[in-house]
Amino acid sequence: MLAGTALALAVVSTPVIAGSGSSKEKKEALYPNATRAEPKLDLTSEKDQKAINEGLDAVNNQDKEKATQILQPIADGSKSKYAQALALQGLASIHYNDGDVKGAIDLLKRALDNGVMPNDTYFQLQYMLAQFYLADEQYQPALDTIAKWRAEGKKETADSYALEGNAYYRLEKYPEAIAAIKKAQSMTDKPNDSWNQILMASYSESGQGDQAAQVAQQQLAANPNDPNALNNAVAVLMQAQKYPEAITLMEKAKASGQLKSEKDYVNLAKLYLITGQNSEDQKGPAAKAAATLQEGLSKGVVTQTAENYELLGAASYMSDNTSGALAAYQKAIPLAKDGEANIRAGQLLIQDNKYSEAKSLIQQGIDKGVQHKGTAYMLLAEACRGLKDKPGTIAAMEKAAQDPETSAKAKAWLKSPTVSK
Repeated sequence: MLAGTALALAVVSTPVIAGSGSSKEKKEALYPNATRAEPKLDLTSEKDQKAINEGLDAVNNQDKEKATQILQPIADGSKSKYAQALALQGLASIHYNDGDVKGAIDLLKRALDNGVMPNDTYFQLQYMLAQFYLADEQYQPALDTIAKWRAEGKKETADSYALEGNAYYRLEKYPEAIAAIKKAQSMTDKPNDSWNQILMASYSESGQGDQAAQVAQQQLAANPNDPNALNNAVAVLMQAQKYPEAITLMEKAKASGQLKSEKDYVNLAKLYLITGQNSEDQKGPAAKAAATLQEGLSKGVVTQTAENYELLGAASYMSDNTSGALAAYQKAIPLAKDGEANIRAGQLLIQDNKYSEAKSLIQQGIDKGVQHKGTAYMLLAEACRGLKDKPGTIAAMEKAAQDPETSAKAKAWLKSPTVSK
């Protein structure tokens, strides 16, 4: 249900010359209550400061070659540990942007282990390390790092709890994920929509389908014109088997012109069919499913594929519209890679006593390949029997007898007194 973690990163600090701090900077500290004692900075060269600035600017400008050329020598041999730490931070960002997350983690850990940097830089890098761990699917280290960041930096943010909730979800610790995401949402008046994805998924995975559905509906109510919110709400309601509620949402969206994709029309049709199968009267919901697909096809939203025509055939058949079902299956046949539509059409033709057409279609379907071969041969036998083709009937039954699904029934028929070769 959830996609992988993606980060857009930039370097988080620029060098400070030793002894250049001011009371104004102290007041603007990002981590004013941190328990970590700030070390004495050892960057005294303005030349080194300028070089690091150029290197970090190159990182932010995606100039990998220039950034590496400037920062690697500083990381390897600068006399200033602070300069080394900043260079390592920049190199870590380069590795991350290149997809080498493990390499980025190693470099960032080296920068943090160096330790000679202001608190604001140190804790920003520690937070970045937690993000890197999450991106590398190292979920427990991500949790441990964010806990340390919070404890030592004495800072709480909505984003940090969202990161925590994401990691707990990936570890399948759903109660903890729920608590963390709810904490994140309580800390801001503009929660990220993706947080609700984690919350809904955690509720669903922990068997709290009602809660997941409630969150989904609340999200849709807050964003009534957002197709993603609609799709999420429908998906969660379907997972919770709240099919009537899902249908209600989609019908409202359809009435307001929000159903615009093939997926929307097909999902609504499938929902109608599911409710029909679970009710005493399947004709009404099935007729709605067929009408929905026909509307989508006529608008050109639903594409003319074998799968869609087979779905239309099933809906038409369930609504007792056998002529519509046959027409749909016949349209599916030339588009299909297998012979399933042939078998369905052949079965309908047998019901209409059109045995010759049925026999031809069913044989073609068997030749193309079907999932239930024995059943197909049983139908072929029935078509042959309608044509009074006894040898053909026996031959088809003998084929059906070779399939475990239909073996007993076919063998019983072959052994009956009325059958003689």
